[in-house]
Amino acid sequence: MIHPIRLQKGDTIGVTAPAGPPDQEKLQRAIAFFNEMGLRVKLGRNIKQTRGFLAGTDEERLSDLHDMIIDPEVKAIIFARGGYGTGRLADCIDYELIRQNPKIIWGYSDITYLHTAIHQQTGLITFHGPMLASDIGKSDFDQFSAQLFRQLFTPTQLDYSEVISPLKVYTAGETVGQLVGGNLSLLVSTLGTPYEVETTGKLLLLEDIGEEPYRIDGMLNQLRLAGKLCGAHGIVLGDFSEVNSKVNSSLTLDEVFTDYFSDFHGPVMSGFKIGHCFPHFSVPLGVWAKLSTIEKRLRIEPGVK
Repeated sequence: MIHPIRLQKGDTIGVTAPAGPPDQEKLQRAIAFFNEMGLRVKLGRNIKQTRGFLAGTDEERLSDLHDMIIDPEVKAIIFARGGYGTGRLADCIDYELIRQNPKIIWGYSDITYLHTAIHQQTGLITFHGPMLASDIGKSDFDQFSAQLFRQLFTPTQLDYSEVISPLKVYTAGETVGQLVGGNLSLLVSTLGTPYEVETTGKLLLLEDIGEEPYRIDGMLNQLRLAGKLCGAHGIVLGDFSEVNSKVNSSLTLDEVFTDYFSDFHGPVMSGFKIGHCFPHFSVPLGVWAKLSTIEKRLRIEPGVK
């Protein structure tokens, strides 16, 4: 594991958009949030570019990412938004460049593809957390979510319990493993590629938005058939928002989870506010964590050094 170096007041963060084009007004509002934290913000040269559903061409988005990686002034890269398109860059990224210049890399949703590829290619710990235009720049961005950025300044063990939200146990037990995963649909899209998510011996985090129960069922089944569920030591079910079914006689999301996880070989809990939600509990990926249904707790080791 490679731990990125913690931030200090006065440091510069780089902002790029490797997926969809960000709302520029919300992007600017989010910059003020980081300024108040004592950080400077440097925008990618192509941050205003658009090409359909993409934030510019593949070459432009990749160039911005590489520029931030090699820029000695930039101590962290926090993405503007998700959307779609990050996976198009995966086979063109210079992973050796990242290994030689390990920095904080922060985002979620479509950024799951980057988290998975970067960690597996370099060992760098990355962060699953809210982004500028899609979250921080919104009027309802909350103080609890904001406070989780403090983990970037001081190595902090995170402790998630029912003090934060109700948790449901599908299979009892406790285990430890490196926390990996993120957005379910993005993890499924890595299957059959050189960046296929590795789950053996890991704690697998799953979350998603806007997917109906039958779609979630299909994606879990694909992970199951690909051997990705049986290899995991435990399952952390994050937030699954906007899942109301438009199909008559649908299974509920709870029934889908019960089908896949009620007789799982390791602990499984749902209800974690990790994903497309407020509050958004930000977590480092690639670090060691302990999941205990006995204590109803998820403890996560620090992501920075």
